[in-house]
Amino acid sequence: MDAIHPHTVALIRKLESIAPLASQEKAALLRLPLRMKTLPANQDIVSEGDTPSECCLIVEGFACRYSVTDEGRRQIHSFHISGDIPDLQSLHLHLMDHSLGTLSPSKLAFIQHDDLRTLIHSHPRLGDLFWRDTLIDAAVFRQWLIGMGRRSAYGRIAHLLCELLVRLRAVELVEDYAFHLPLTQAELGDALGLSTVHTNRVLQDLRSIGLISLRGGALKVLNWEGLQKAGEFDPAYLHLVKKEAL
Repeated sequence: MDAIHPHTVALIRKLESIAPLASQEKAALLRLPLRMKTLPANQDIVSEGDTPSECCLIVEGFACRYSVTDEGRRQIHSFHISGDIPDLQSLHLHLMDHSLGTLSPSKLAFIQHDDLRTLIHSHPRLGDLFWRDTLIDAAVFRQWLIGMGRRSAYGRIAHLLCELLVRLRAVELVEDYAFHLPLTQAELGDALGLSTVHTNRVLQDLRSIGLISLRGGALKVLNWEGLQKAGEFDPAYLHLVKKEAL
């Protein structure tokens, strides 16, 4: 009998947030061979220029895609949470054109490309769901681009906090509008094109008007409608099938 890997539950929870899964599809995901690894914060999982033969599933923790300019300045392209496979594109794009790294201590599961191809061949609908997931990634990139080009710093940060709450809630990591946010102000700034000073000032503004509380990496949204309005946030671009009202 094939081994059962409970760590794949994170992936099942993520996929079920964007489409229903049949029982046989869940069973096939649970049988995926995994190589487990735990990394501390600020460690590369895969680096620009690598040619990986496996994909990385985030089981626990926070990770990001990022690039570094010739001057040593980092641009974070996206944040990734439990259930995400942020380097899924390496199945088809063999050379990494950016890096993937941890932002907090993280538990990771590595899946060989050949095992993913076998899974998709045996269960073609899972291939469709992985494709849907990459399309949603592209939708998130478009929203971030709008933020960088057209939103104020205040709007960018409010929008990102809304996005993280909705994504984390979809994988059952939010309780009473509160979630763990292990991101530094520098990391938020690197994602949103802001200085650490400017990021700090906006977070203070959001706290002072009662939209959020943020203490020791624990963030709670105190006024969800107000935060949505501040960030002009509409979750439609996340294409979630779980659309219960917040």
